[in-house]
Amino acid sequence: QVQLAESGGGLVQPGGSLRLSCSASGTFFNIIVMGWYRQAPGKERESVATVTRGGNTNYIDSVKGRFTVSRDGAKNTVYLQMNSLEPEDTAVYYCYAGGYETSSTYSRFDSWGQGTQVTVAS
Repeated sequence: QVQLAESGGGLVQPGGSLRLSCSASGTFFNIIVMGWYRQAPGKERESVATVTRGGNTNYIDSVKGRFTVSRDGAKNTVYLQMNSLEPEDTAVYYCYAGGYETSSTYSRFDSWGQGTQVTVAS
């Protein structure tokens, strides 16, 4: 199994910054993609930003230019630097990792963190 441990959420004023971190542990062959999803009250979970093992990134339109996702492959850690935060960014942020537990193509895993609250308010 792959476990994800998140940190870095909290309360910040509009225009402020926060940095989320998420580290993967456990037994796995590789991690293909890591990233961040979020879920606001009454809304569906949405993908915020992802980064592949090759360094390709993808962002939801509403955070482009404000958020930066990065990955430390050696530490199996993904970060989300969030700048110019807006009240609309308030949500529970979930770390995600997808990959393979063994070299078998049947060993695909998708793991989620427990979530960390980000609140943007004055």
